Amino acid sequence: MRKLIIGAFAAMAVMASSASSQAQTIGVALASDTNPFYIAMLKGMRIEAGKLGYKISVVTANSDVAKQLDGVNDLIAKKVDAILISPIDAKALCSAFNKAKSAGVPMMSIARGSACKSQLLHVAMDEKKIGREIAAWTAKKIGGKGKVAMIAGPAGAATFRNLAQGYESVMAKHPGVKVVYKHNVLLTRENGLKQGEDILVAHPDIAAIYGANDELALGAMQAAKAAGKNKSVVITGMNGVPPAVRAVARGNLDMTVALNPVAWGMLGIKTAKRVMAGDMPKHGVYLNHLLVDSSNGAGLWKMMKARRKKK
Repeated sequence: MRKLIIGAFAAMAVMASSASSQAQTIGVALASDTNPFYIAMLKGMRIEAGKLGYKISVVTANSDVAKQLDGVNDLIAKKVDAILISPIDAKALCSAFNKAKSAGVPMMSIARGSACKSQLLHVAMDEKKIGREIAAWTAKKIGGKGKVAMIAGPAGAATFRNLAQGYESVMAKHPGVKVVYKHNVLLTRENGLKQGEDILVAHPDIAAIYGANDELALGAMQAAKAAGKNKSVVITGMNGVPPAVRAVARGNLDMTVALNPVAWGMLGIKTAKRVMAGDMPKHGVYLNHLLVDSSNGAGLWKMMKARRKKK
């Protein structure tokens, strides 16, 4: 009889463990499937989820708000336990946040933030601070004077508005610096190339080009190189993806901001774990960042290459 009771408890424990394992699913709805930054972020999520025994359910959008909205609705219908989303648009996904809240599914923004009241929290970088630091670095690099162009990223994304606001707030303090061009575009290298070409034609004496992410900056770098101006125009990016760090190390790109998207993805999963356990962070959840330029770019690139070889 005792053996039967022990056997019954063991079976119940296995069933409970199995049910718990099945229940621990985190839905992921990133802004892009092809951007190297988001590819790395998803990699980090998968690594941390694997460590913690969670499953990941990913929906794709590729910068299409309607697809992202449909994807989130699918995740809610699947009854995932939490959702990490990088909203394509700061306001267009509010219905999804509301629906998740009504369904009891904690939905958190990661990387890009939302203006929706139902956003539970934002696993973020300090966007305005980073924008200010990029501007301060650039202003010093160009000697506090000259024309500046901004390839500012998607207009509907709060993250890129905050980065731009931080950047412009510092540039406004330099009387000798004038922002002569600002355009909002999607975050692709092709757009960076096109915008870079347009900037160099309209303002051949441009001193600096701000790229809201590394893909835009690398595109602008190509344009400057083709025009023979890659040494006279200061170009900055943001994200610290390997191609950008390599370009900085080789002296082709002037500066980027290393955010470590793999670590960011891991932080997102760790934060989701806390929230699912009822441990809501009392303050913002922020990722550390590092300005990467000629002073440390070669060293960082060497470290990146070494990590790749180990894998």
